[in-house]
Amino acid sequence: MLRESVDGLKWLAETQSDAMVLTSSGTGAMEAAISNTISPGDRVLSLVCGVFSERWAKLASAFGAEVERLKVEPGKAVTAEQVRAHLEKSTTKFHAVTITHNETSTGVLNDVQQIGQAVRQHGALSIVDAVTSFGATELPIDKWQLDVVVSGSQKALMLPPGLGVIFFGPKAWEAKSKCKTHSFYFDLNKYKKSLQEDTTPFTPNVSLIAGLQASIKMMKEEGKEAIFARHLRMRESLRSGLRAMGLELFVNDDCASPSITSILPPADLSVDKIRKTLKDRYRIIVADGQEELKGKIFRIGHMGYVFDRDILMTLASLEAALTELGHDCRANEAVKAAAALLSSTSR
Repeated sequence: MLRESVDGLKWLAETQSDAMVLTSSGTGAMEAAISNTISPGDRVLSLVCGVFSERWAKLASAFGAEVERLKVEPGKAVTAEQVRAHLEKSTTKFHAVTITHNETSTGVLNDVQQIGQAVRQHGALSIVDAVTSFGATELPIDKWQLDVVVSGSQKALMLPPGLGVIFFGPKAWEAKSKCKTHSFYFDLNKYKKSLQEDTTPFTPNVSLIAGLQASIKMMKEEGKEAIFARHLRMRESLRSGLRAMGLELFVNDDCASPSITSILPPADLSVDKIRKTLKDRYRIIVADGQEELKGKIFRIGHMGYVFDRDILMTLASLEAALTELGHDCRANEAVKAAAALLSSTSR
């Protein structure tokens, strides 16, 4: 089961590197990425555009790295030009740059391909959080020459939480050989050695690996290109419907996530009321904003096992909830707009 799952993850990531499957959350895989490549005193540049990209900076700091942040306003993407300029003005080289591909707290998709190229030209390691992008959008690890990529089971891989996934490229293994940080459970040399015998160094989450084997089979049947196209279709139809409802989107079209969309509430309604009505009346759960965005945006996920009917149902329920709360939201326009877009783009 493990070998079939690992090979399927390699297929999805378009890489020759084995996927190491950890019994942990995605944050566990993030910690493994840092503890196996970063030594105390190493300079790390963290690209911060939200809560989860900030987590990289906190992790690197916890392991003694000298962390510098390149921050952008929430709802904005970090650009390759910003990264290149920051790296070029540095008097000493950075050992690594941490990147969040899809910032779930805001719904921003960063251009990892171009950012990775800038990092590579600087000579630093690229360490990528792909927890909510892997399996939802294109991420060819070898083609884009990304050094470390981490993900988790509970997003586009369509499983419950409990598995971390980590890919290490040649440059990452070289960094591992020189790393002065010590770890036991997350020592990736142990996982690499165990994979030679198609096993794990410690007790695996057997039921979730069985689930991973099944989800990979489903994804292969649908095909990578079809999966990525479906996520784009969900994004565009949802955004079209929300706009038709008169709602304002938090992120511009040019960097909008294919797996989660953030929405500003109408001026006359609170996020709490919208979320409560959706949950109590229609059994639909949407997320609040996090930290500084709490109560300012709400977020609709559309990754993994999500299809046209889910988008239409969510839009119809949101429209009904807003109407019930006394907000004029151009009744029926949202579903019409989304359905028109879906019918024009579906296979």
